[in-house]
Amino acid sequence: MSSVVIGEPASKTQRGLALRLLSLITDLHAGEAVTAFLLTANVFVLLASYYVLKTVREALILSEAGAQVKSYSAAGQALLLLAVVPLYGFVATKATRSKLITWVTLFFVSNLAVFYLMGSAGFQVGVAFFLWVGIFNVLVTAQFWAYANDLYTEESGKRIFPMVGIGSSLGAWLGAVLAGRLFSVMNAYQLMLVAMGGLLLSIVLVRRIDSRRKGSPEPPPKPLSNKGGFSLVLSSRYLLLIAMMVLMFNLVNSLGEYILSEMVVSHTKAAVDAGVIPSSQMKASIGTFYGDFYGWVNLVGLLIQVFVVSRLFKTIGVRGALFVLPLIALGSYTLMAILPVLGVIRIAKVFENSTDYSIQNTARHALFLPTSREAKYKAKAAIDTFFWRVGDMLQGGFVLVGTWLAFTARHFAWINIVLVSVWLVLIVGIYREHKKLVKA
Repeated sequence: MSSVVIGEPASKTQRGLALRLLSLITDLHAGEAVTAFLLTANVFVLLASYYVLKTVREALILSEAGAQVKSYSAAGQALLLLAVVPLYGFVATKATRSKLITWVTLFFVSNLAVFYLMGSAGFQVGVAFFLWVGIFNVLVTAQFWAYANDLYTEESGKRIFPMVGIGSSLGAWLGAVLAGRLFSVMNAYQLMLVAMGGLLLSIVLVRRIDSRRKGSPEPPPKPLSNKGGFSLVLSSRYLLLIAMMVLMFNLVNSLGEYILSEMVVSHTKAAVDAGVIPSSQMKASIGTFYGDFYGWVNLVGLLIQVFVVSRLFKTIGVRGALFVLPLIALGSYTLMAILPVLGVIRIAKVFENSTDYSIQNTARHALFLPTSREAKYKAKAAIDTFFWRVGDMLQGGFVLVGTWLAFTARHFAWINIVLVSVWLVLIVGIYREHKKLVKA
């Protein structure tokens, strides 16, 4: 009997200690920890896998086609998503949420196997792989956050999402670092197999979460209606404003990525011409640069996610947090316009992207907490895929016109300063609509 009496308080003490440690990051209530940890592990695996693939993508597209083709390929992503989004909505209507995630993830795993075989056989897959990664990234990420929104209420989501966001930032950082290191011992196509393993593990984690939810007293979720994602967005002022905000901030970020890519390619070619690096190592050199760049982006993003996001949400709320990234972007592109050199552009993009992946990312996903399940799965999928990639497509148009007019990095930086101003106006509209929705 004494062992039982002693053991029980010890267990409670351990749980209390864990919750106190987590309180430094967020505010977890009793019974929430395990599911929150599983969700955090799931998004960690997904983002680590994505950043391995993203680094591979940059090495393939820039070495095989160049920065301009990379920009123009974004238009193809948006066109493909016109077909993908309605198809995804149809599947979401017919399947349970765990089956939906399983089927979609297995589909992408099979695609990676095909790319591995083709690339290993000597085919140039850079453009096709770029298009695929663009669809994979936005759809899988939107699907994860739709699932997370479906599990929590507006109140609990605001508390738990900062913790889940740590898994996202940590996975992105370690995935980028891992890819940068592995490029020295593995080729781009072998790294695809590493990502495949991560995606299969994510399926296991989703199944585990759902098995825990089956024993809860909550009623099972109702089936989704047949209304499509695009019609949901167009019929709601709130969702449409979010869609326009996503389009605008991705346009700004993508133009910034073009500025960085163009500078990286120019510097790498200059190093090859000068004999500093052999031409056969151009792909590996670009891959190493981006692995290191993404590593810094995601390390800074992780620190912001751990120590800033939860406190920021408590202080200024989800709505107020939306203003942080555009204000930082305004400063970044002003700095680029004044001093457009690779070192400055790299540092500015590190701070812009790290804020995007931490504060902006968590706040943007939390905007869907007070919406319907249809909006969480279908409208969110449409916004985070099609409208996101329309921003990329518009960026391709800006690059096309800018190249024709012989624009420099400084010119593109000034364009982004104007676009950020429009972005801020959209956030003001979202702020007002979100406030009404939460009160309702």
